[in-house]
Amino acid sequence: MAAKPLVSVILPVFNAGKYLAEAVESILAQSYRPVEIIVVDDGSTDDSAEVARRFGPVRYHFQANAGAATARNQGVELAQGDFLSFLDADDIWSADKLSRQMDILADDPDLSLVFGHVQQFYSPELDEETRRKINLPQEAMPGYHVGTMLVSREDFFRVGPFETSLKMGEFIDWHAKAKEKKLKSFMMPEVVMKRRIHTNNMTTRERENQMDYVRLLKAALDRKRQQET
Repeated sequence: MAAKPLVSVILPVFNAGKYLAEAVESILAQSYRPVEIIVVDDGSTDDSAEVARRFGPVRYHFQANAGAATARNQGVELAQGDFLSFLDADDIWSADKLSRQMDILADDPDLSLVFGHVQQFYSPELDEETRRKINLPQEAMPGYHVGTMLVSREDFFRVGPFETSLKMGEFIDWHAKAKEKKLKSFMMPEVVMKRRIHTNNMTTRERENQMDYVRLLKAALDRKRQQET
């Protein structure tokens, strides 16, 4: 029997040591093998490095703080697998995520991207008052999110790396480029990722970078105009 292809999981972390172990454990719990885990530490000053190094299978790489897009791109460069997947340090995968997605890709040679549904949850340390201030959907939702995606290395590079000038929305930008290149995608109906809601989510930390969404929309429109001329 032919060996299964290696899946490289890239996990950027910035001062998320208190959540990192759960994220890594959810990757180690995957029913699919073989998997390599690459933790790219984006200049953390907490115990993220110590947590990552507790796990023997983890490949740990430190970089000066440059943002999640740069960290993910660095992980891709270090990756040895033919398939790529990504997980943020504060989120958790379902145990059969990779096995189900690899089966789906194997069944359709024309398929490039596989996504799945996301279930959001309150981080246990949030008190009741804070929870009441956060509107958390109870139902699972389609997750066009970097943390649910599985993609082949070849198709990832057809689109290109994440845009490092964006502090927010770099995956929205990447996914828009994938659609422009007509890459076929599939949305699994199952929940493949649990997204942790806490007071330090990136959308809370970086509200000053909301203009990045305007920039990436303009860039998409510019690309469309160039294609039409």
